[in-house]
Amino acid sequence: MTGIGTENVEADTTAAQRIAPLRFWKRWPEWIRDAALVWTLIYGTAALYWSLGGAGFPLGLENDPAAGSSIFSRATASAGAPIAAVLCLLGAIALLLFRLRVRGLVRTLLLGYAWIAAATLIFAVPDARVLIATAYAPIALVAALIGRPVHYLDSFSWPIVHQFVCLAGGLLWGAAVLSFQRRTRDACASCGRRSGASRETVAETAARWGRRATYVAIGSPVYYDATRIAWLFRIPLGISREMLDDLWSTGGVWAGMGLALVSLTGTVLMHGLIRPWGEIFPRWVPFWAGKRVPPALAIVPAALASVMIAVTGIQVAGQFLFEPAIVGLGWGASTPLLLLPVWGVALGIATIAYYYRRRGRCEKCGRG
Repeated sequence: MTGIGTENVEADTTAAQRIAPLRFWKRWPEWIRDAALVWTLIYGTAALYWSLGGAGFPLGLENDPAAGSSIFSRATASAGAPIAAVLCLLGAIALLLFRLRVRGLVRTLLLGYAWIAAATLIFAVPDARVLIATAYAPIALVAALIGRPVHYLDSFSWPIVHQFVCLAGGLLWGAAVLSFQRRTRDACASCGRRSGASRETVAETAARWGRRATYVAIGSPVYYDATRIAWLFRIPLGISREMLDDLWSTGGVWAGMGLALVSLTGTVLMHGLIRPWGEIFPRWVPFWAGKRVPPALAIVPAALASVMIAVTGIQVAGQFLFEPAIVGLGWGASTPLLLLPVWGVALGIATIAYYYRRRGRCEKCGRG
């Protein structure tokens, strides 16, 4: 019996030694809760400052005249800031309770509160300007390189910066609650596995539904791109001739074309989620040819893009419901944007499928 026990201990030790020490970012379940807590305390302090009459409350038309489509357009510092401060206090308590292995109703309440908080910060506070600011970054860079710089940074007002802050906080909260959810159901906090599931079966399933979602994501922006390219060639596709002339006189046609080019570039990159070159760098890529593509290199930007596209889609859907005047602009100016929610959701599903297909043995628990 002693010999058998010794062999088991030695086998476990050998298996543990095969799992290399994890880098900082791979140990995210260990520090993500504290990162979310720090963010919550900082934001709660700012909310308390706004509650006491401090300047800088970023929500509501009074403080952000361009926030007409936001669900917080009617928010005021006197009413909104105290609510934000209380919610941050409750959030800090919830994050502290994440350290415990709670079960039953307490666990359900914590998960519900945390997921709602993450979803609110990611999908409710930001609006279309987050996507616009991100999409215009490469356009501004190209314009600067050809000697026609645009005042890109001038568009970053405090309310827009605040939206990026809330988006970052929502992602921290989402990761923290995911780690807590996994840990409290006796799964690995890093990979979510509870037992040695067949990696081949999971990969095959992910490849099947991931391919479908990727093709939907690739096809979703084609409608938008076609209208903007047509306008560049002075074809008033879906709009009046007068509106097209106005776009040319103000330079709006070039902005639309720039966004279409960003969209087309994204379409090519989305194809990599289901193609071999999305896993192994092609031969023509300098320095990395033939090397394995780090999964995070595709997953992180694709996930962020899916979130920002979905956020914009939510706002567009709200405009169609509550601002009928947008339809008067013409179907070419309005209806292509209705596919944004489909695009965002499909890209999100495709990204999750890519993650499941690419993940190998967990370096934390050794499963997989």
